[in-house]
Amino acid sequence: MPKVHLNDLLIRELAVADRPTRSQWFFDDELTGFVLERRTSGGMTFYFRYRDVHRRIRLHRIGSLKETSIQQARLKSYEVKALLLEGRDPKEIAPNRGRGITLQAFVDEYYVPYVSARKRNPQVDIGILKKHISPRFGRLQLNRITVENVNNFQQSLLDNGYAHATINRLLVLLSHIFNVSIRLKKLPSDSNPVKHIPRFADTQRERFLSKTELRALFEELTQNPNRQVCQLALLLLYTGARKRELLDARWSEVDFEQRVLWIPAERSKSKRPRPIALSKEALRVLKALPREPDVPYLFFNPKTRKPPVSVFFAWDAIRKRAGIPDFRMHDLRHSFASFLVNAGRSLYDVQRLLGHQDPKVTMRYAHLSPSKMVEASDFASEVILSALEERKLSQNDLRTNLEGD
Repeated sequence: MPKVHLNDLLIRELAVADRPTRSQWFFDDELTGFVLERRTSGGMTFYFRYRDVHRRIRLHRIGSLKETSIQQARLKSYEVKALLLEGRDPKEIAPNRGRGITLQAFVDEYYVPYVSARKRNPQVDIGILKKHISPRFGRLQLNRITVENVNNFQQSLLDNGYAHATINRLLVLLSHIFNVSIRLKKLPSDSNPVKHIPRFADTQRERFLSKTELRALFEELTQNPNRQVCQLALLLLYTGARKRELLDARWSEVDFEQRVLWIPAERSKSKRPRPIALSKEALRVLKALPREPDVPYLFFNPKTRKPPVSVFFAWDAIRKRAGIPDFRMHDLRHSFASFLVNAGRSLYDVQRLLGHQDPKVTMRYAHLSPSKMVEASDFASEVILSALEERKLSQNDLRTNLEGD
């Protein structure tokens, strides 16, 4: 059972090689389970090899070389792997081919496995799909959803008071469904109706805690019975981290000696390892978190023993009781940055602490401290005046010396 990299070059070499006396199996060195069978007739077929719930080895046929390319076979193998990770047996799932497939059927059979194998937190998208997109388009055939349908969807969201940013986000998700269907050859190219719908102008929402709001929030966080979400909110405020960075964090990633939480590349937005600095207060909150010997996560659902998928409803109750109903959990990160800037820290410091790769992203906080800018301007003026005064004094000294001579 040789392990090789299944690619076009290998296929070409096998096509001209002598036919084997018995079937040959080639195992891919990148995707475990992705295999190629070469038969005595010279024909070749792709499979995905796995163990079922009874630990029996199974082969899921992907397709022969005449039916599919190596690239398509690899893509389908990733889909099968995603199904297995969900605990589903691909043998039990009937194939639904043809363009008559409904959007909901495509989402269930193809889109969810596709994004589950590629996104850090696919449950967020799946939740949005169930709430907003499936009720509107789920029963429609994928190839019969028109530009007019999408335009009406956008207008109905606007009429119901949804923010422009929310509407844009829903259209991006719907567009991604169509792009994936095209990629998987379920629809012809150039058949995405969403791409013809203009998005609303991007207006960045900036919301920061005032000192009064900060005190009200802290008072609620100290007495609210949902201690886990309160501790999460405190850590977000003390570190400026992203919500999922903390929800998915593990104890093994916390360096108490160096006072750093390391976010690995596979979970980092920049796809690079990211250090999150831990202040003394952040360390105090961390050490107060409940721990279980068999749970590696900082935050976990007591029933599933895994990180919470969403904390929206708990946070929604907290912010309303604190008198800040429009304050999102992500705004804690913005507030962290605003406190730094207003305390006189440089935008470079803010960029590093927030983990921004592009300094342009950090520039949104540049306007927060006009008083600091005035102080800096006054300081520059003082330096200039001081230099001029020194020059004036030196000139006077020179005249005195000349007159004395």
